[in-house]
Amino acid sequence: MTRVAFLGLGVMGGAMLRNLVRAGFDVAGYDVSSAALQRVADAGCRIAASPADAAAGADVLITMLPTSQHVREALFGRDGAAAALPRGAVVIEMSTGDAVQTDRIAEELAALGLRCIDAPVGRTPREAAAGKALIMAGADADDLARVRPLFDAMADTVVHVGPRGSGIRLKLVNNYMSMVGMVLTAEALMFAAKLGLDRDTTVRVLSNTTAGRGQLLTNFPRKVLAGDVTADFPLRMGLKDIHLALNLANSVGAPLGLGGYAREMFALARSWGREEQDCTAMLLLLEDVAHLPRDGEAAA
Repeated sequence: MTRVAFLGLGVMGGAMLRNLVRAGFDVAGYDVSSAALQRVADAGCRIAASPADAAAGADVLITMLPTSQHVREALFGRDGAAAALPRGAVVIEMSTGDAVQTDRIAEELAALGLRCIDAPVGRTPREAAAGKALIMAGADADDLARVRPLFDAMADTVVHVGPRGSGIRLKLVNNYMSMVGMVLTAEALMFAAKLGLDRDTTVRVLSNTTAGRGQLLTNFPRKVLAGDVTADFPLRMGLKDIHLALNLANSVGAPLGLGGYAREMFALARSWGREEQDCTAMLLLLEDVAHLPRDGEAAA
């Protein structure tokens, strides 16, 4: 399996294409942007005239495009790639798109006799250029084994998340956490500035606390994820501290929108009987509210 069609040659896609060419794959690339095509003109790939032209005779087709609508157009639109692929070819959807639309596209490809894997990419363009991306693959095990050499050329971490559809879903969970974290970090630095605190000092201190390092890397693994919610710091005290912080923010006019939501969540701990549990039991509290079943329980 050496013939690859690559649709979408932006910053990430172009870097990934170059790694495939370096690994010895026969790659045809296409993008609607002439500037994108120009950037990979020296990569050693064939520049295709259309998605269908790129896909003709390909064993694998990779899409790395901005939205699911762009993917649909590239596959099924005018000069679309799907009709040009031989039966049994594998389509690897690496875009960050709509999960439901990704499922529908996979079903339509299956009706044409084509295999489909959703395999969105994590990490930065710099890491992608170095072949050190992280790939989250939602795939049948056999399909994943078939395309694993391509993934190994583009990434140093390949995680088989689960069946088809799992990759894009985990990517969206990741991006949700990332974007909300952007707001949280910005709120914290703005709050510190409003209080007249030195920015460099604030960053240095927060970079060495649990808050700055992130709960997923510190408290969660050794507490709630390990099945231990005995209180190192109870939810009751978390509510007290967020009250104090929001009161201080109000006094200086610092808008802390995420703080208001977090306070409401901490306040629920008492009515759900969790106020004396560790703060990481916030996970269990939210699972209670979402009616998620636990081992031996039925969904509410």
